[in-house]
Amino acid sequence: MSATEAPDLRELRGPAAASAHRVGAVARRHWLVLRRSPHRIFDVLVWPVVDTLLYGSIGLFAAKAAGGGTGAGGGSAELGTAPTLAVFLLSGTVLWHLVHQTQISLATGFLEETWSRNVIGLLTTPLRGWEYLAGVGLFALVRTALSTLAVASLAFAAYAFDVTTLGLGLIPVAALLLLCGWAVALAVVGLVLRYGSGAEALVWGGLSVVMPLSGVFYPVSTLPAPLRPVAEALPTTHVFAAGRALTGDGPTPWHELAVATLGTAALLVLALFFLGRMLASFRRRGLVTRYS
Repeated sequence: MSATEAPDLRELRGPAAASAHRVGAVARRHWLVLRRSPHRIFDVLVWPVVDTLLYGSIGLFAAKAAGGGTGAGGGSAELGTAPTLAVFLLSGTVLWHLVHQTQISLATGFLEETWSRNVIGLLTTPLRGWEYLAGVGLFALVRTALSTLAVASLAFAAYAFDVTTLGLGLIPVAALLLLCGWAVALAVVGLVLRYGSGAEALVWGGLSVVMPLSGVFYPVSTLPAPLRPVAEALPTTHVFAAGRALTGDGPTPWHELAVATLGTAALLVLALFFLGRMLASFRRRGLVTRYS
C-alpha cells in the first residue's frame, strides 16, 4: 500500500476519536488566532474590566449618596455586609459577561472563517457541522472563562464582592446563561450566512437589545408597561431574576430556574432549526462565493 493510500490512524481508532480530534483542531485553530492577535484581547479582558469598574463605582457612589458614608477605600467593607445597589450591579456584571462573552466568542469564531476566506475550505473537509460548532463552542468556553475570571477577580479586589457567595445556585444560573449565549450566537451566524457581511453588526449589537429587557441589574417591573410582556418571554429575564434572588441572600428560586430552563431549551431548538435552514439556503443559492 502506498503512502497516499495509507489509512488515517485516527480513523482506525474509531469515528468517535476522529470526531474528537477534529473538534480539538477547530478549538486550537481559534485559540492560536487569539494568541497571535493581541488586539483581540480587548474584547476578552478590557471591556469586562471597564464594565466592572463602571458599574461597581456607580453602585458604590449611589450607596454613599444615600448615606452609606464610606470614604475612599471604604467601599469594600460596605459591600461585604448588606446587598446594596453596588452588589446587585456587580453580580449582574459578572453574570452578564457569561452570556455576552459566550455569544461574542462563538459568533466571531465563525466570522474569523469569513474574514480569512476559509469557508470554502471548511466545506471541502470531512468536518461535520456539529463538530465545527463543538470546536468553536469549546474555544468560546475558554474565552468566557478568562473574561469572567477577570471580572470576578476585579470585583473582589476592588469592591470585596465575592461571586461565590451566591452559593450552589450559581451553577444552574451560569449554565443557563452559557446556553442562552450559544443560542443567540447560532441565530446570528445563520443571519450572516444568509445576508452576508451586512449582518455582522448583529454579532456585537444583538445582545444590546436583550440586555435592558432581561433585567440584568433590575427587576422587569421597572420597565415601561408595554415592554414587560416581551421581557417576561425572554429566558434570560428569568435567569437574571434568579441571580438577583441569590444576590439578595434569598432561597434558590426554583420556579424562575424552571421557567428559564424551558425557555432556554426552546430558544436552542429554534436557533438550531433557524441555523439549519439558513445553511441549506446558503448552499442552495451558492452564497459561498461571497467568501471565495
